[in-house]
Amino acid sequence: MKSRYGWIGVGKMGNPMATRLMEAGYAVTVCDPLAENRASLVARGAGIALTAGALAEQCQVIFATIPNDDVLRALVFGGGAQGFLHSLRPGSIFVEMSTVSPQLSQEVAVELAARGVGYLRCPVSGSTALARSGKLTVLASGDAASWASMGETLDLLCSRKFFLGAGEEARYMKLVLNTLVGATSAILGEALTLGEAGGLRAADMMQVISESAVASPLISYKKEMIEMMDFSPAFSVTQMMKDFTLITDAGRAKQIPMFAANMILQQYISAANAGYAQQDFFALFDWMRTAGVEGDLA
Repeated sequence: MKSRYGWIGVGKMGNPMATRLMEAGYAVTVCDPLAENRASLVARGAGIALTAGALAEQCQVIFATIPNDDVLRALVFGGGAQGFLHSLRPGSIFVEMSTVSPQLSQEVAVELAARGVGYLRCPVSGSTALARSGKLTVLASGDAASWASMGETLDLLCSRKFFLGAGEEARYMKLVLNTLVGATSAILGEALTLGEAGGLRAADMMQVISESAVASPLISYKKEMIEMMDFSPAFSVTQMMKDFTLITDAGRAKQIPMFAANMILQQYISAANAGYAQQDFFALFDWMRTAGVEGDLA
């Protein structure tokens, strides 16, 4: 058994990632408010910490896969045992793997550095299927010594990893990727809607697109979803709204005019308001061909 690791947030992404550590012989303690998220890990022998503070007292390395800035702020700065800032031991390492704002991440960095805690910003790129197979892409920045010490562990979770700098570079890199991912759905939806208006079937268009110069792993991954018009969520419209809010906020903070990103955010908001909030973000196509074309885009 290796040193005990903590994992905060064991939902869709955190659960398969923590599972891989346990299968490799790591002792893992989990902290998640939902018993159904913890159940499979506890069945494999994971420990449970009821609060982030209690987990930090037990673990030298803490991973987090959490939904948003609000949760990260509460975890680090929250009062009592709900926050772990005052429970972290000097020399411990915090590996935060979520998509959160560079601004909050920098606040966290300042506080952790003052307490002698290594801080790795390690947002991941990839699906739940890639998380299960250990083939995610890790984008990292922060404490170089912590990065070196965590290499073997991170190799269990990813097939590609990039160390991008000493600050918030990884946060910005994740926003860069998510801008392109979210924009792909928006422009593909418009293109397919145009094609349907010209008499083409979505399945035929996806076949041609997948064999063309604009083919991509993302389009290939979503090809069957569009052919079947089944938008069961791998990553929801609501989640993409959150990411595009981070993207446009980061642009404003850096005085970068994000013309396209701001427009795409409005499309995701409109789709959510039309009933697509919990569908996969590639449901923009269905929104555009129905509610979007007939209503908001008319």
